[in-house]
Amino acid sequence: MFSKTDREIKASANGAGGVKVAPSIISDNLHIIGNLSTDGEMQVDGSIKGDVTSQALTVGEKASISGEIVADHIEIHGSVSGKIRARKIKLAKTAKVIGDIWHEVLSIEPGAYIEGQLKRAKKGADEREIPQPIKVKAASVPEQTAAKAQSSASLKPAVQTSDHNDEKVAVKRAAGS
Repeated sequence: MFSKTDREIKASANGAGGVKVAPSIISDNLHIIGNLSTDGEMQVDGSIKGDVTSQALTVGEKASISGEIVADHIEIHGSVSGKIRARKIKLAKTAKVIGDIWHEVLSIEPGAYIEGQLKRAKKGADEREIPQPIKVKAASVPEQTAAKAQSSASLKPAVQTSDHNDEKVAVKRAAGS
């Protein structure tokens, strides 16, 4: 009885007394060098060399962005070169992404091109948090131990059956393996 309807909740979330704001549009003949930031929705059909931050972002088929993208929702149909961080990302079949993608929800249509790492972000995690690669240091093996292990290993034939036509194959393996 006293609760808001879904329509009222969506209108109040859009800000300014329920007035829906039109998306910012970067047309196909517009080329921007620099960073863009908006609290609303943005549609890019031109090219941007710089970072883009918005609530929702749509990258058109002929659009290209070279820089980091941070948004809540991203739909990519064009070309992006750089890091992408978003809660929800959709890559259309015409999308070409070169860079790492941090996401909660990821949708990829067949035909989309991706070159980079896909990282699933935890819900509620800080979007600026960058996963760090694990550094592994290999342990050194003394030369005497390696030489002794190699000379003491005796090879003996073992018979093994393959899956194809039950052929018998002789396999040599080290004793104790």
